[in-house]
Amino acid sequence: MIPVRRSLKISSSVLALCVAVSVAAACGDSDSSDASSSSAATTTTAAADTTDTAAAETTTPAAAPPSSGTSGSAGIPAITANGTDLTKEPTIAAGGATPPTGLAIADLVAGEGKTAVASDTVNVRYTGVLYSDGSKFDASWKAGSEPVEFPLSGVVPGFAEGIVGMKIGGRREIVIPPALGYGDETSGPIPGGSTLVFVVDLVSIS
Repeated sequence: MIPVRRSLKISSSVLALCVAVSVAAACGDSDSSDASSSSAATTTTAAADTTDTAAAETTTPAAAPPSSGTSGSAGIPAITANGTDLTKEPTIAAGGATPPTGLAIADLVAGEGKTAVASDTVNVRYTGVLYSDGSKFDASWKAGSEPVEFPLSGVVPGFAEGIVGMKIGGRREIVIPPALGYGDETSGPIPGGSTLVFVVDLVSIS
């Protein structure tokens, strides 16, 4: 089960502002004309200010970069077998008492190829376990299996952000807090509020 991003139905509303200025056919009163022009200008300025304010309020702040550490250090579970052997599935231990509150990564093998960016479609092998007890909920490692391909824009934020910056041929451990995973919702074998741990091998970039 690739940690796919949940589809969200987002309803957007469009604010339409209409300014009508009525001018009598035979009206030659310059004061009235000036007042109407002033009123229209004021309304137009207010509409522009409202639009600017709305745009500022809907701007999403940039995501904080993941903290980088080493496997087995605070907040990053140890790899107990096959940590650097890319031909074998790694074994991930349970995490410590207190999981990290932000995204954490540890490079087990540094790749040497192209670097993944957020707009890429990647091909990976991966293993996923629960931080709490190390129980495996998914893995792409099967006899004769091909790497799994997906766009980084289509998976949960923590999985995508953890892969960004990897080089082809690399292996990385990624610890994903609930806020960047599935939150408080249960998703298949993953209980709500779970911190997730993945070891990902970046095989190629499409």
